[in-house]
Amino acid sequence: MPLTKASPPSFSPHEFRAALSAFATGVTIVTARTPAGELVGFTANSFNSVSLEPPLVLWSLSRRARSLAALSTGSHYAINVLAADQRPLAEVFASKGSDRWAGVDYVDGVAGAPLLAGAMATFECFNRSRYEEGDHVIFVGEVERCSHRAGASPLLYHGGKYFSEHPL
Repeated sequence: MPLTKASPPSFSPHEFRAALSAFATGVTIVTARTPAGELVGFTANSFNSVSLEPPLVLWSLSRRARSLAALSTGSHYAINVLAADQRPLAEVFASKGSDRWAGVDYVDGVAGAPLLAGAMATFECFNRSRYEEGDHVIFVGEVERCSHRAGASPLLYHGGKYFSEHPL
């Protein structure tokens, strides 16, 4: 008889987090603008491609995030893939309680989402769909515009630390 439900985890939340940190990822900053014009942005490493046709990407956000309401109701956002020299920006946008936008160089994308200067790549997305799963919301964005900076080195995150690439 096939199982209809997952078995309870055989590990602690700490063990799960440690295992997840073994997967190296790129670092992004998701940005948007609220209908009132307020800038929203935070560091995220839960970014993946979904489809080439149509062009779709996904990322996830904690249900406890202060920016959840703005991103759930807004029509557009941008995903800024950070270059290795943008670690300080990643740290600022990952922190709580600071003015994340103080001194940040950006331009408005076509739909108003901020595009960070110096980003390795940018994806301007229509907020296509959302899926509530566990303690996060998975956002699927339909990419309307993208660009990249050829030859830039990526900012990587692994085991709770930032790295830059080193070719093998």
